[in-house]
Amino acid sequence: MRLAFLVNDVATEIDEYTTTRLARAAARAGNEVWYVGVCDLAFGESDGHLMARAHAAEFENGDTLETFMERVKERDADRIVMDDLDALFLRNESIEDLQERPWASPLGVVFGQMLKDRGVTVVNDPSSLPRATSKLYLEEFPDTIRPRSLVTRDPQAIERFAGEIGHCVVKPLYGARGRKVFMIDDDGDANLAQMTETVLQDGYAIVQEFVEGGENGDARIFLLDGQILERDGQPAAFRRIPRGNDPRANISAGGRSVALEIEDTQRAIAEAMSKKLAADGMYFVGIDVIGDKVVEINAESPGGMQSVERLYDIDICPTVIENLERRATSKR
Repeated sequence: MRLAFLVNDVATEIDEYTTTRLARAAARAGNEVWYVGVCDLAFGESDGHLMARAHAAEFENGDTLETFMERVKERDADRIVMDDLDALFLRNESIEDLQERPWASPLGVVFGQMLKDRGVTVVNDPSSLPRATSKLYLEEFPDTIRPRSLVTRDPQAIERFAGEIGHCVVKPLYGARGRKVFMIDDDGDANLAQMTETVLQDGYAIVQEFVEGGENGDARIFLLDGQILERDGQPAAFRRIPRGNDPRANISAGGRSVALEIEDTQRAIAEAMSKKLAADGMYFVGIDVIGDKVVEINAESPGGMQSVERLYDIDICPTVIENLERRATSKR
């Protein structure tokens, strides 16, 4: 399989992250693997093909994540024809580019759509990904598995919702890594106006009722093609616990990960989401679960495989790549 990972910028990739683990697993399995940044593409130079300055990712015996990524960055870029790929894995985060490089933010999806139309297997599906990237996507799933919520830019509507619901969480509709996530006690919260103003600086806000147990963190569960991702019977899942008084359990916000045993409630949630995720082409996603509710769907470059490997001493990334190989080669 000829596979490329589209990232924000090859030079800023971090060896410990999930993308590196996926790329190393693909290269170790004998696939031809490339890294491409969103600024490394060109169209129209070669008979209408989509071209790229790409960095080869080759596995050598004994490679650690660090040595694998070091060689990717050290190699000179080669020109490749993206149309000739079997698969493209979209691993850029549009939210990361939104402030400093707004021109780059939508390009993963745009180039992904072009390649999908040319027969390349693109994951996650670029036709559905813009919708799935929004936290509004969760509202398309059964209300039995998600908290009550409000999406608005009206501060007074947020105040009314807090008055009706009481304890709730407000955060940007487009956001990641726990940024600008605030806890609201009720409509009389002294900091409500300030929190609302801060969130609305990023556009629409989503306000969710607080799910009991949220103070103890959430469960990050990875789904592959609508099913809980497993390897050798070990599910790719863990619990994220906030540190101190910070309500955010995100690892990037200081939360810590602990082992999680998947229960029937969580399996039922995955089952309720399965058909729609598969139909929308959401091949590899992470869902964040508190109790019997999903509080977030992570469809754009979901991460956390380092926690899975550390907690269970197993590399689950080969399962993702093996599945992608079957999908891509069956199309060609």
